[in-house]
Amino acid sequence: MYHHFVLRRVAFVSAVATASVLTLLPARALPPGPIQAAAPAATAQRPPACVVTADQARFDFTLPHTARRLASGEPIKIVALGSSSTYGAGASTSAAAYPSRLAEVLKKHFPAHEFTVLNRGVNGEEITDMLARLETAVIAERPDLVLWQVGTNSVLRDLALQPHVAELHEGLARLKATGADVVLIDPQYAPRVIAKPTCDDMVSLIASTAKAEHVGVFHRFELMRHWYQAEHLPFAAFVSQDGLHMNDWSYACLAKALGMAIAEALTRPTATAAGLHVAQ
Repeated sequence: MYHHFVLRRVAFVSAVATASVLTLLPARALPPGPIQAAAPAATAQRPPACVVTADQARFDFTLPHTARRLASGEPIKIVALGSSSTYGAGASTSAAAYPSRLAEVLKKHFPAHEFTVLNRGVNGEEITDMLARLETAVIAERPDLVLWQVGTNSVLRDLALQPHVAELHEGLARLKATGADVVLIDPQYAPRVIAKPTCDDMVSLIASTAKAEHVGVFHRFELMRHWYQAEHLPFAAFVSQDGLHMNDWSYACLAKALGMAIAEALTRPTATAAGLHVAQ
């Protein structure tokens, strides 16, 4: 009996000693357990940082009408014209669409100024649909600045691009006749768009038309391509599950970049006849 008691006593002491050693070991010496394995997964779920450079947020042309309104302290009204990626498809709420986010961004750049951003996006529209409602949806609002997002649906539907040249010129002429500034926004860089053979041609068409009309272009296609190719973000980080529309993160980052570009254009110095530079 004494022999069995001694054996049990030794086993108990041995177990306590082993437990004590394990308790005192540093965490890195322990085999990976469920808590350690979960840490990388939690990190992977964090949204990427939205980094926008000055080159990504600059128009080729300034916004003279809107700049004068800013300088005189008058309220500024912006109308966002476009299709589903203006309306906000893929966003969790209407407040997460880029026009709503843009209003917040501009108020941060110019806290003492009044900005109104109206969302006039309609799901599924092409340029002909937008021209048909241009008077009632946009011009009737008497905007100071029009942000015209265009081209994606025509690419998705494999439509001929050449007619878009005349249609873009027509729309820009009608908008400029009101005295408003205009900025074009090109298609999104998303799997369903880049799978189409005419996506690059549409981006080039928009850029060349804007240059001929002396209006700015926000290069959304290039910004999103930078996220994918240079920053190595997966499409899932900035494109919705449908492979086409943006999500809350990308709408917010788009608004940040667009707000930076508008703010820069509104405060960019311009050369005078005397060779001096003054704020516009």
